[in-house]
Amino acid sequence: MLNRILLAIILVLGLYPLATAQEKKPMPELGRVGVDTNQTHPLSLREALAMALENNKDIEVARENVRIAEFDYRGAQGLYDPRFTTQAFYERIESPISSFLAGGQNGSTIQTDYTGTARLEGQTPALGGNYRLDFSSVKLNTNNQFTALNPQFPTSLTFSYTQPLWRGLRIDQTRRQIQIARKNLSLTDAQFRQRAIDTITNVQRAYWDLVFALRSLQVQRDAVSVARTQLEHNKRLVNEGQLAPIDVVAAEAQISTYEQRVFGALEEVSRTENNLKNLIAQDQKANLWSESIVPTDSVDLAAPVISLPDALKTAMENRPELQQADVLKEINQIDQRFFKDQTKPGIDLVGTYGVTGLAGSVSSNIVNPLTQSSVLLRQRVDELSTLAGLDPLPVIPPQQFSEDLLGGYGQSIQNLLANRYGTVRVGVQISLPLRNRTAEANLGRALVESERIGTQREQLEQTIQVDVRNALQAVRSSEARLRAAVATREANEQQFASEQRKLDAGQSTVFLVLERQTALTESQGLELKAQTDLNKAIADLQRATGNALRVNSIVVRVR
Repeated sequence: MLNRILLAIILVLGLYPLATAQEKKPMPELGRVGVDTNQTHPLSLREALAMALENNKDIEVARENVRIAEFDYRGAQGLYDPRFTTQAFYERIESPISSFLAGGQNGSTIQTDYTGTARLEGQTPALGGNYRLDFSSVKLNTNNQFTALNPQFPTSLTFSYTQPLWRGLRIDQTRRQIQIARKNLSLTDAQFRQRAIDTITNVQRAYWDLVFALRSLQVQRDAVSVARTQLEHNKRLVNEGQLAPIDVVAAEAQISTYEQRVFGALEEVSRTENNLKNLIAQDQKANLWSESIVPTDSVDLAAPVISLPDALKTAMENRPELQQADVLKEINQIDQRFFKDQTKPGIDLVGTYGVTGLAGSVSSNIVNPLTQSSVLLRQRVDELSTLAGLDPLPVIPPQQFSEDLLGGYGQSIQNLLANRYGTVRVGVQISLPLRNRTAEANLGRALVESERIGTQREQLEQTIQVDVRNALQAVRSSEARLRAAVATREANEQQFASEQRKLDAGQSTVFLVLERQTALTESQGLELKAQTDLNKAIADLQRATGNALRVNSIVVRVR
């Protein structure tokens, strides 16, 4: 009787036709923007990680930073590369003379020469020594009357070596740059590993978010299907007179509510899928953007068993941030050694050894102005000596040259290599700064920097401890929530099935059935979220302990 009265009220007010009219309105298209759902892309978590490590822009930037550090290290080693310089030139010098001793003609001396020089110099990797090898050769022509060899070919070869005995013996600027470049290579390698671990964690979280979104969408679709089944069931009971028509309206409202949730879940699928694609796609033109990703890995329901001390020990051994702190400390120690060495006086052992060579042709028109004025006097004295029955003055032989000095450029080189004419110089060079405040200030700054690095490391260790504790707690809490969510979902399934049986027997109401269905749908969503949270917590624990690469069996390559 009550059902008939309610039906009359609905018909009078026109509520039932209104609800029916709303049901007939078409729903928006159930699709994702820019994605063809017919083109599916099955994707496992390991494949997603591989694609991210290969294509992710952050990884690529970190990889390029490592390569840049390698070139910096190679460039620092190039400071020991020998340097070769050479020059050649023609020169003509005409100088006025102010004395007959200058040996010139017509008031000037003219000298022309073709000169070539070569130098090889560099530093030695050990002990900080410097070496230099100089070679020069000249073809010289002159009108100087005192020059007996004209043209002549002087050559010289000189080797010089400077060896620090105190400052610069154990470390210098070159060795400091090379050692720092080597440490920077280790630093960028640790930064690359940290970037890889962060990327792995982000991909894992994005992957499980997509798994959750897709399963949540399926739950909402199943809820709509169950609600439609309930609607048909209610209509049949209304026709049989067991339910009031208002119960049909309630079922239709339930369907509308679940349809709203379907579109909300669909938006979340699109959002999480785009986030994952952004991490693994090669570029914005990749075909992956138009494909529908289908995760193939199921959620991991087993949490790793690890104690807090073991987790902390693993983190202290594997976290790249600690490795970076260690490298910065080593770089600071290099600076301390260098700046402390710069406060010492400079004492260098300097040695030089040179050989010279010479060859030329004897000039045929040598006129010695010192003896030319006495030729006539000598001739007169010889005449008088003859008249007096005396012997003439002894003849002064012309200047003689060794056969080794007569020849051309080849003879000069031969004399040079024969090492006949050499010069040796050995000495000590001392550089004593009177105050040297710059070196002292640099050393003081390096010492303060060491204290700052030590403080930052202590802070970092404490932060890592907090990360490990939080990550381990999150894993345990997620595992507990998952167990509770499973129990709740199982209980709601039993309650929903029981309420449906009671409704069929006339012992319950549609309101209670719908409430049970809503509770079941929510508990299914909470179970999915608990599963996803557990897998994301496991990923965060891998990042916190720094063993994400080892656990996932990933070997990162710079190239």
